[in-house]
Amino acid sequence: MTDGAGRVRKHRDKMKAAGLKPVTIWVPDLNAPGYREEIRRQCLILKNDPQEPRILAEIEQWFDHEGWK
Repeated sequence: MTDGAGRVRKHRDKMKAAGLKPVTIWVPDLNAPGYREEIRRQCLILKNDPQEPRILAEIEQWFDHEGWK
């Protein structure tokens, strides 16, 4: 095992001991062709939706602010 692989293994073992596990999260590539246009298109569809204030208020109630800066 190389030094780098050993450091990674040590770090992963430490994180596992802390009760954490690694996960892979796929997120959109903000630089992908057409991405910004698609986001704009979707935002315009939702713009001024009459349900928006109610939905945002609900999300605000669920969100736990404690510990966030």
